[in-house]
Amino acid sequence: MIGIIDITFGKGKRTRPLTLWESILLGTVQGLTEFLPVSSSGHLVIIQSVIKGFHQPGVLFDAMLHFGTLLAVLFFLRREILEILTSLIPSGWSAGSRENRDDERVSTRRKTALYIVIATICTGTIGLLFEERIHYLFTSPQTVSFMLLITGALLFISDRFQGSRVEKDMNITDSLVIGIVQAISLIPGISRSGSTIAFGIFRGLDGSAAARFSFLLSIPAVLGAVILQLKYVEAVSSPDMLIYLAGMAAAAVTGFLTLRLLLFIIRKRRLSIFAYYCWILGISTLIIRLI
Repeated sequence: MIGIIDITFGKGKRTRPLTLWESILLGTVQGLTEFLPVSSSGHLVIIQSVIKGFHQPGVLFDAMLHFGTLLAVLFFLRREILEILTSLIPSGWSAGSRENRDDERVSTRRKTALYIVIATICTGTIGLLFEERIHYLFTSPQTVSFMLLITGALLFISDRFQGSRVEKDMNITDSLVIGIVQAISLIPGISRSGSTIAFGIFRGLDGSAAARFSFLLSIPAVLGAVILQLKYVEAVSSPDMLIYLAGMAAAAVTGFLTLRLLLFIIRKRRLSIFAYYCWILGISTLIIRLI
């Protein structure tokens, strides 16, 4: 998950524009890792740290990649999002709406909207309070490596739990816990999707319900991060912006396909597969950085 901070890679070194293929590569990595519980920001930090001369204004490029995966979420969950939005419309505002409304479903969707707001406030507040410390962590591949080990542990443990609660059974405590966990996932290497889904499962939620809430919760978080980075748009030339857009498109397409894969894996309770991946990547990166 993208942080609300300003990062410059290659500081003090000769910088160069991003190439088209590097942009597509990073976009594909973002699309794969944003929803698979392996930390997209952690992967971007590691890969960008080995691209010689890589530079971006603020974290604009990272923000655009996240916006690409946001588009994937909006399309994938379009029905749920539409139901949430229409549930907020008073029944008397449209002719015949009262007869067609499922009151229990409308109530569930309204509560979901409330819980998204509560969790987002938790995330935003904690993120702003610890902004400077998170800023520093984004410059440290070693920190990413250690956090990947923690992500792996969460995923491994989550497979040992089996929740049965669905969306209509969620409560305010669930949203507070998941919102705080999402704030912690601002640390690169802690997977936003992995940690929020895991803690949803720890709270007794069914895996699919925890995943859908996690995906919905990503919408305001990513939108906020993207808006904060818009101030850097003027620093990017038109040719470079086209390259950035290519990466965003790659992230959107790959992200949509990955969403389908992740829901299938969650239903089969196989998140521990990604635990092993996180452990291998974290340990390998630590060894490489120490050599």
